[in-house]
Amino acid sequence: MRQQAAGLLFLLTLVAGCSSKTLGGAPPTIEAARPAQSPPLSQAPAGVVHPLDGNPQAAIFDGRTAQLVILTCGSTPSAPASMTLMGFQQTPSRVIELPGPATGLSGDGGGNAFLSSRGGYFAVDLSSGRVARVAVSGAETVDFTAIARRADGTIALGSADGSVYMLATGALRGRTKVFAHIDSLAAQGNTLAVLDREQTSVTTIGVDGKVAQQLRAGQGATTMATDPAGRLLVADTRGGQLLVFGVDPLILRQAYPVRASPYGLAGSRGLTWVSQTSANMVIGYDLSTGIPLEKVRYPTVRQPNMLAIDDAAGTLYVVSGAASGVEVIEHAAAGPH
Repeated sequence: MRQQAAGLLFLLTLVAGCSSKTLGGAPPTIEAARPAQSPPLSQAPAGVVHPLDGNPQAAIFDGRTAQLVILTCGSTPSAPASMTLMGFQQTPSRVIELPGPATGLSGDGGGNAFLSSRGGYFAVDLSSGRVARVAVSGAETVDFTAIARRADGTIALGSADGSVYMLATGALRGRTKVFAHIDSLAAQGNTLAVLDREQTSVTTIGVDGKVAQQLRAGQGATTMATDPAGRLLVADTRGGQLLVFGVDPLILRQAYPVRASPYGLAGSRGLTWVSQTSANMVIGYDLSTGIPLEKVRYPTVRQPNMLAIDDAAGTLYVVSGAASGVEVIEHAAAGPH
């Protein structure tokens, strides 16, 4: 009994010594997990690889314009960012220069992209290339780190200090501060999901702008995505898991082991895609049975940090985080061909 008490005291001392946070202050945090540094390729990537310059940070697919949209950050945090639009066979690729730095990337699937920035966000018409800057009143010095668009058109911005700002038609409608840092936002309908890597947590915010539920997300969650079935997908990179949540209410429905530092995520009507950054692989899982079942896997470009899916065509895009280009795998769910 005395040994157990001593062990408990040691554990409490260790926890207190690892953080300067107090129970009455800011929430306790851990070092944010990161993707593995991928090794050199051991086999050729599947599909076709297209070159891509710069330092890509995020990617989405826009269904209306049939373009892959890639955010590329500048050489320094204060340098202007750019967007690369890749239409492949349908339209030639082009680059849109942004008038400032940008962080998160989101879209409406209808020809518009949104990028978080300092003091506000950029709205980009993907057909014309026109860029409009939307400033958030009273937040001129706030570093926004993430962005998402709800089904009702509300834009949500997440900040480096852990606040979520809700904007409708450019006007601030509400602000919620309950997080240490906001790394990713995702909208499932009008429910907003918030990923905080330093707390390795997922939180939902309802249509009223108020916090609904909050859950821990594995040992080191890094990325988050939604799928057409209403699920919320989270990569627990440190814990080596794919986490699958329901959002209304927030509940962990599936936790499945994925080795080799899972990181990139994309959800489609058929399969859920997860990249393995220490193996240069991407795996497609079927979630319909309640237990993820591996259906297909492909070798990828080096450092497969970003995934995007053209659900209508069944094309999977794998964007390298190590300047190895963009891998295009057509009819990906059908398996190697």
